[in-house]
Amino acid sequence: MAVWDDLVGQDRVAAQLTAAAHDADALVTAGASAEPAAEPMASSKMTHAWLFTGPPGSGRATAARAFAAALQCVSPDRALGGAPGCGFCDGCHTALVGTHADVEVVRTDMLTIGVKETRELVRRAQLSPAGGRWQVIVMEDADRLTEGAGNVLLKAVEEPAPRTVWLLCAPSLEDVLPTIRSRCRLLTLRTPPVDAVADILIRRDGIDPELAASAARATQGHIGRARRLATDERARTRRKAVLKLPLRIDDVGGCLKGAQELVDAAADDAKQVAEEVDAKETEELRAALGAAAGTGGRLPRGTAGAMKDLQDRQKRRATRTQRDSLDLALTELTGFYRDVLALQLGSQVALANTDVRDALERVASGSKPERTLRRIEAVSACREALDRNVAPLLAVEAMTMALRAG
Repeated sequence: MAVWDDLVGQDRVAAQLTAAAHDADALVTAGASAEPAAEPMASSKMTHAWLFTGPPGSGRATAARAFAAALQCVSPDRALGGAPGCGFCDGCHTALVGTHADVEVVRTDMLTIGVKETRELVRRAQLSPAGGRWQVIVMEDADRLTEGAGNVLLKAVEEPAPRTVWLLCAPSLEDVLPTIRSRCRLLTLRTPPVDAVADILIRRDGIDPELAASAARATQGHIGRARRLATDERARTRRKAVLKLPLRIDDVGGCLKGAQELVDAAADDAKQVAEEVDAKETEELRAALGAAAGTGGRLPRGTAGAMKDLQDRQKRRATRTQRDSLDLALTELTGFYRDVLALQLGSQVALANTDVRDALERVASGSKPERTLRRIEAVSACREALDRNVAPLLAVEAMTMALRAG
């Protein structure tokens, strides 16, 4: 299995990264000790900083991790002209599973990435590779850098350390500071075809073909959401509840009740994550701080601040989880109304929500395309309000009232 096997529907990107990894391998093999130039020569396909962009679910982070693995590939086949990224050697395997000493994968479950965390990354980036190849920093959420953190990162990207490679991931160019993106080589991924997503769910996750096809179609090629929908019964139940909302907004009471249920479901998701993670984190920290058995669970003096910091991080994570869950529900609602619009216009585009076709046809027959477009705009306005930190219930109530008015 090559490192690119999980990169669905991105053959062009995989070919570009394979060529770059080949040039990078040649540099290391030849004993080159200088870093790739910030503005690489035309003959080189390798550079020190990359920016992976693409719509949600396109596989930005998957592509970055696969490239990191290819850069660390130590397969003997390379000496015979084979492409780096075999997927089997120690370099590939440890990079893919997250245990390679020279690959740092940064992802956040918080709303932002701050200056403190970024400075630590920049410090690490100055170190020489422990294995003698490349020091690779994969930042999966570069769009969540605060302005201050972005300025800290800029210095490292402007003056890269020898044999250090930055792999930044963001939904679009506009999500990254212009000064940073101008110093990166851009790779743009596309939304994978629905059939390709279904195939990987069957092949890699052992999902029943019919369920895999349904999940891929419902999420319109979003790999992560499709996998969750195919493997988590609770996700399928929550989606069904969301898609019933358009039929329940005939009066003000229905609008307010539907809004409350959407927000409550998002809060339940956040609570579930907290129950699964928070208790373990708290116990591990208490043990590390020396809250030994037989002391009544009391912490040593001077450690209360560390515990408070953990609790603050957990609260921020709960907020992020609730926002993400609510945004997913709004995405599904947008997909519902897009299907309604397709029916109203007689489009031959394949519907995403065929499992609720009766509801689609009912809403389509009861309104005009202009009204459906206004409803799609109302959902988009709600997402924008949430991005501006408007109270979730207030934003969703405004949306459901707008959906009713049409």
